[in-house]
Amino acid sequence: MKRRDTLKAISLSSLGMAVLPTSELVAAPAPDPKPFKTTPARIPEEIERDKKLMAEKFFTAGELTTIGILSDIIIPADGKSGSATQAGVPAFIEFIVKDQPGYQTPLRGGLRWLDNHCTKRFGKAFAQCTPAQRIEVVEDIAYPEDVKPEMSQGAAFFSQIRNLTVTGFYTTRMGFDDLGYMGNTPNDWKGVPQDVLDKYGLKYDPLYDKKDE
Repeated sequence: MKRRDTLKAISLSSLGMAVLPTSELVAAPAPDPKPFKTTPARIPEEIERDKKLMAEKFFTAGELTTIGILSDIIIPADGKSGSATQAGVPAFIEFIVKDQPGYQTPLRGGLRWLDNHCTKRFGKAFAQCTPAQRIEVVEDIAYPEDVKPEMSQGAAFFSQIRNLTVTGFYTTRMGFDDLGYMGNTPNDWKGVPQDVLDKYGLKYDPLYDKKDE
């Protein structure tokens, strides 16, 4: 099953346990993230709060680079749509940690754990590691049931990043298009399906659809 098919099969109630096949994971440098925009469906007080939060900075440039790399490992670009960073996921995560401060300590602590672990293991921070080295580390923390005790903090951190990445990506237009989600759109009525007419021995009367015109 391909990576995007895997994600489509994940229900909202099971996002916390979403694990992608590591054979599908592809590390890529993080491109410049799209800015995160909130919906205009807000009361004035909410709009002002959103503007204030978006004007603030929490993550450093280096931390956002690492978040971008991780999110693109989780959802890389493919032939159908762009990657997580191209959908604006790093900016989404930046907004979320300001909107919900409870994420700040776990995510910043997780980023430091990741860099410290990679420095001990490869002699350099995660962002400076090779794609193969990054995947090696991700494989060690991506599967909660198989994680070694000394990697538990990294596994908890990766689960949070994975959940935020999937949430951020699939609440954007790019994510909607990737899923084929149409939303509330008007139907194009083409009459009763022929197989239903045949089942009940009926014939379609084209004049019926013109009675309300």
